[in-house]
Amino acid sequence: MGAISRYLDALVREFSRLPGVGPKSASRLAFHVLRMPEGDVRSLVDAIREVRKHITACAVCGGIADGERCAICADPARDRGVICVVEQQKDVLTVERSGAFTGLYHVLNGVISPLDGIGPEELNIKPLLERCKDVAVVEIVIATNPSVEGDATSLYLSKIIKPSGIKVTRIAHGIPVGADLEFADGATIYQSLKCRVEM
Repeated sequence: MGAISRYLDALVREFSRLPGVGPKSASRLAFHVLRMPEGDVRSLVDAIREVRKHITACAVCGGIADGERCAICADPARDRGVICVVEQQKDVLTVERSGAFTGLYHVLNGVISPLDGIGPEELNIKPLLERCKDVAVVEIVIATNPSVEGDATSLYLSKIIKPSGIKVTRIAHGIPVGADLEFADGATIYQSLKCRVEM
């Protein structure tokens, strides 16, 4: 961007570090911040600070929580018999937006990827197996991304969960292979959940 202002350059640099934000977008964001009323800037800074200060991982599912348990795990209206297993916390929000799922979630914090040195022990699998001991749980829906690693993870989970007698399903591949759940639209997620198949 050049040395117009070291303060502006620093802001552009920080915005550029965000995922999906290139130099041009970072510059646009920085100039937008310059035009914002002081109160709006303060609100933005406060919101970022509060998110970092108060958001934590749910002690039950590993999702996003304001306290010990997330709003979904704490909701008595949710179906406690079905647990949807996802790769990342952001995937919970993606599935929730579809409106097709009313059960609980479990976040793995990744997928099995031997090339990256990630095995089952690096993932949030042990707590999932503990949750499977609850007699209320009758189905595990595996909603990992349709990738080689996502498929390997789903097969591994199916292999270790099925002997317990719990039904294991995988969301249908309505999502294109190689795509991430985060970028799928609600209708695609809805169809994938409705057309899931037993493994």
